[in-house]
Amino acid sequence: MKTAKQLERYFKGAANHWRIAILLIVEKEEGITVEGITEALDKADFKNISQHTRRLVQAGLLNKSYLGRQVTHTLSPYGKMFLKFMKSF
Repeated sequence: MKTAKQLERYFKGAANHWRIAILLIVEKEEGITVEGITEALDKADFKNISQHTRRLVQAGLLNKSYLGRQVTHTLSPYGKMFLKFMKSF
């Protein structure tokens, strides 16, 4: 069972429409880069999306891996559970 403080971190991490959209995109395309996320989110800029992905990593909802010079993103186990919870509404 997660503590209230841990749950707060997850909810605050996803408390933005861009971040929710990023989670949904990463769910569909595991290993996507920030460039790929930016392209998938029409009318978004790289700097903004980069900041949001960083917040999601800090919240524990995304994992990042380095592949050469590129950074790829996957959902963490908690990110997967969080998306399942969001989709239940």
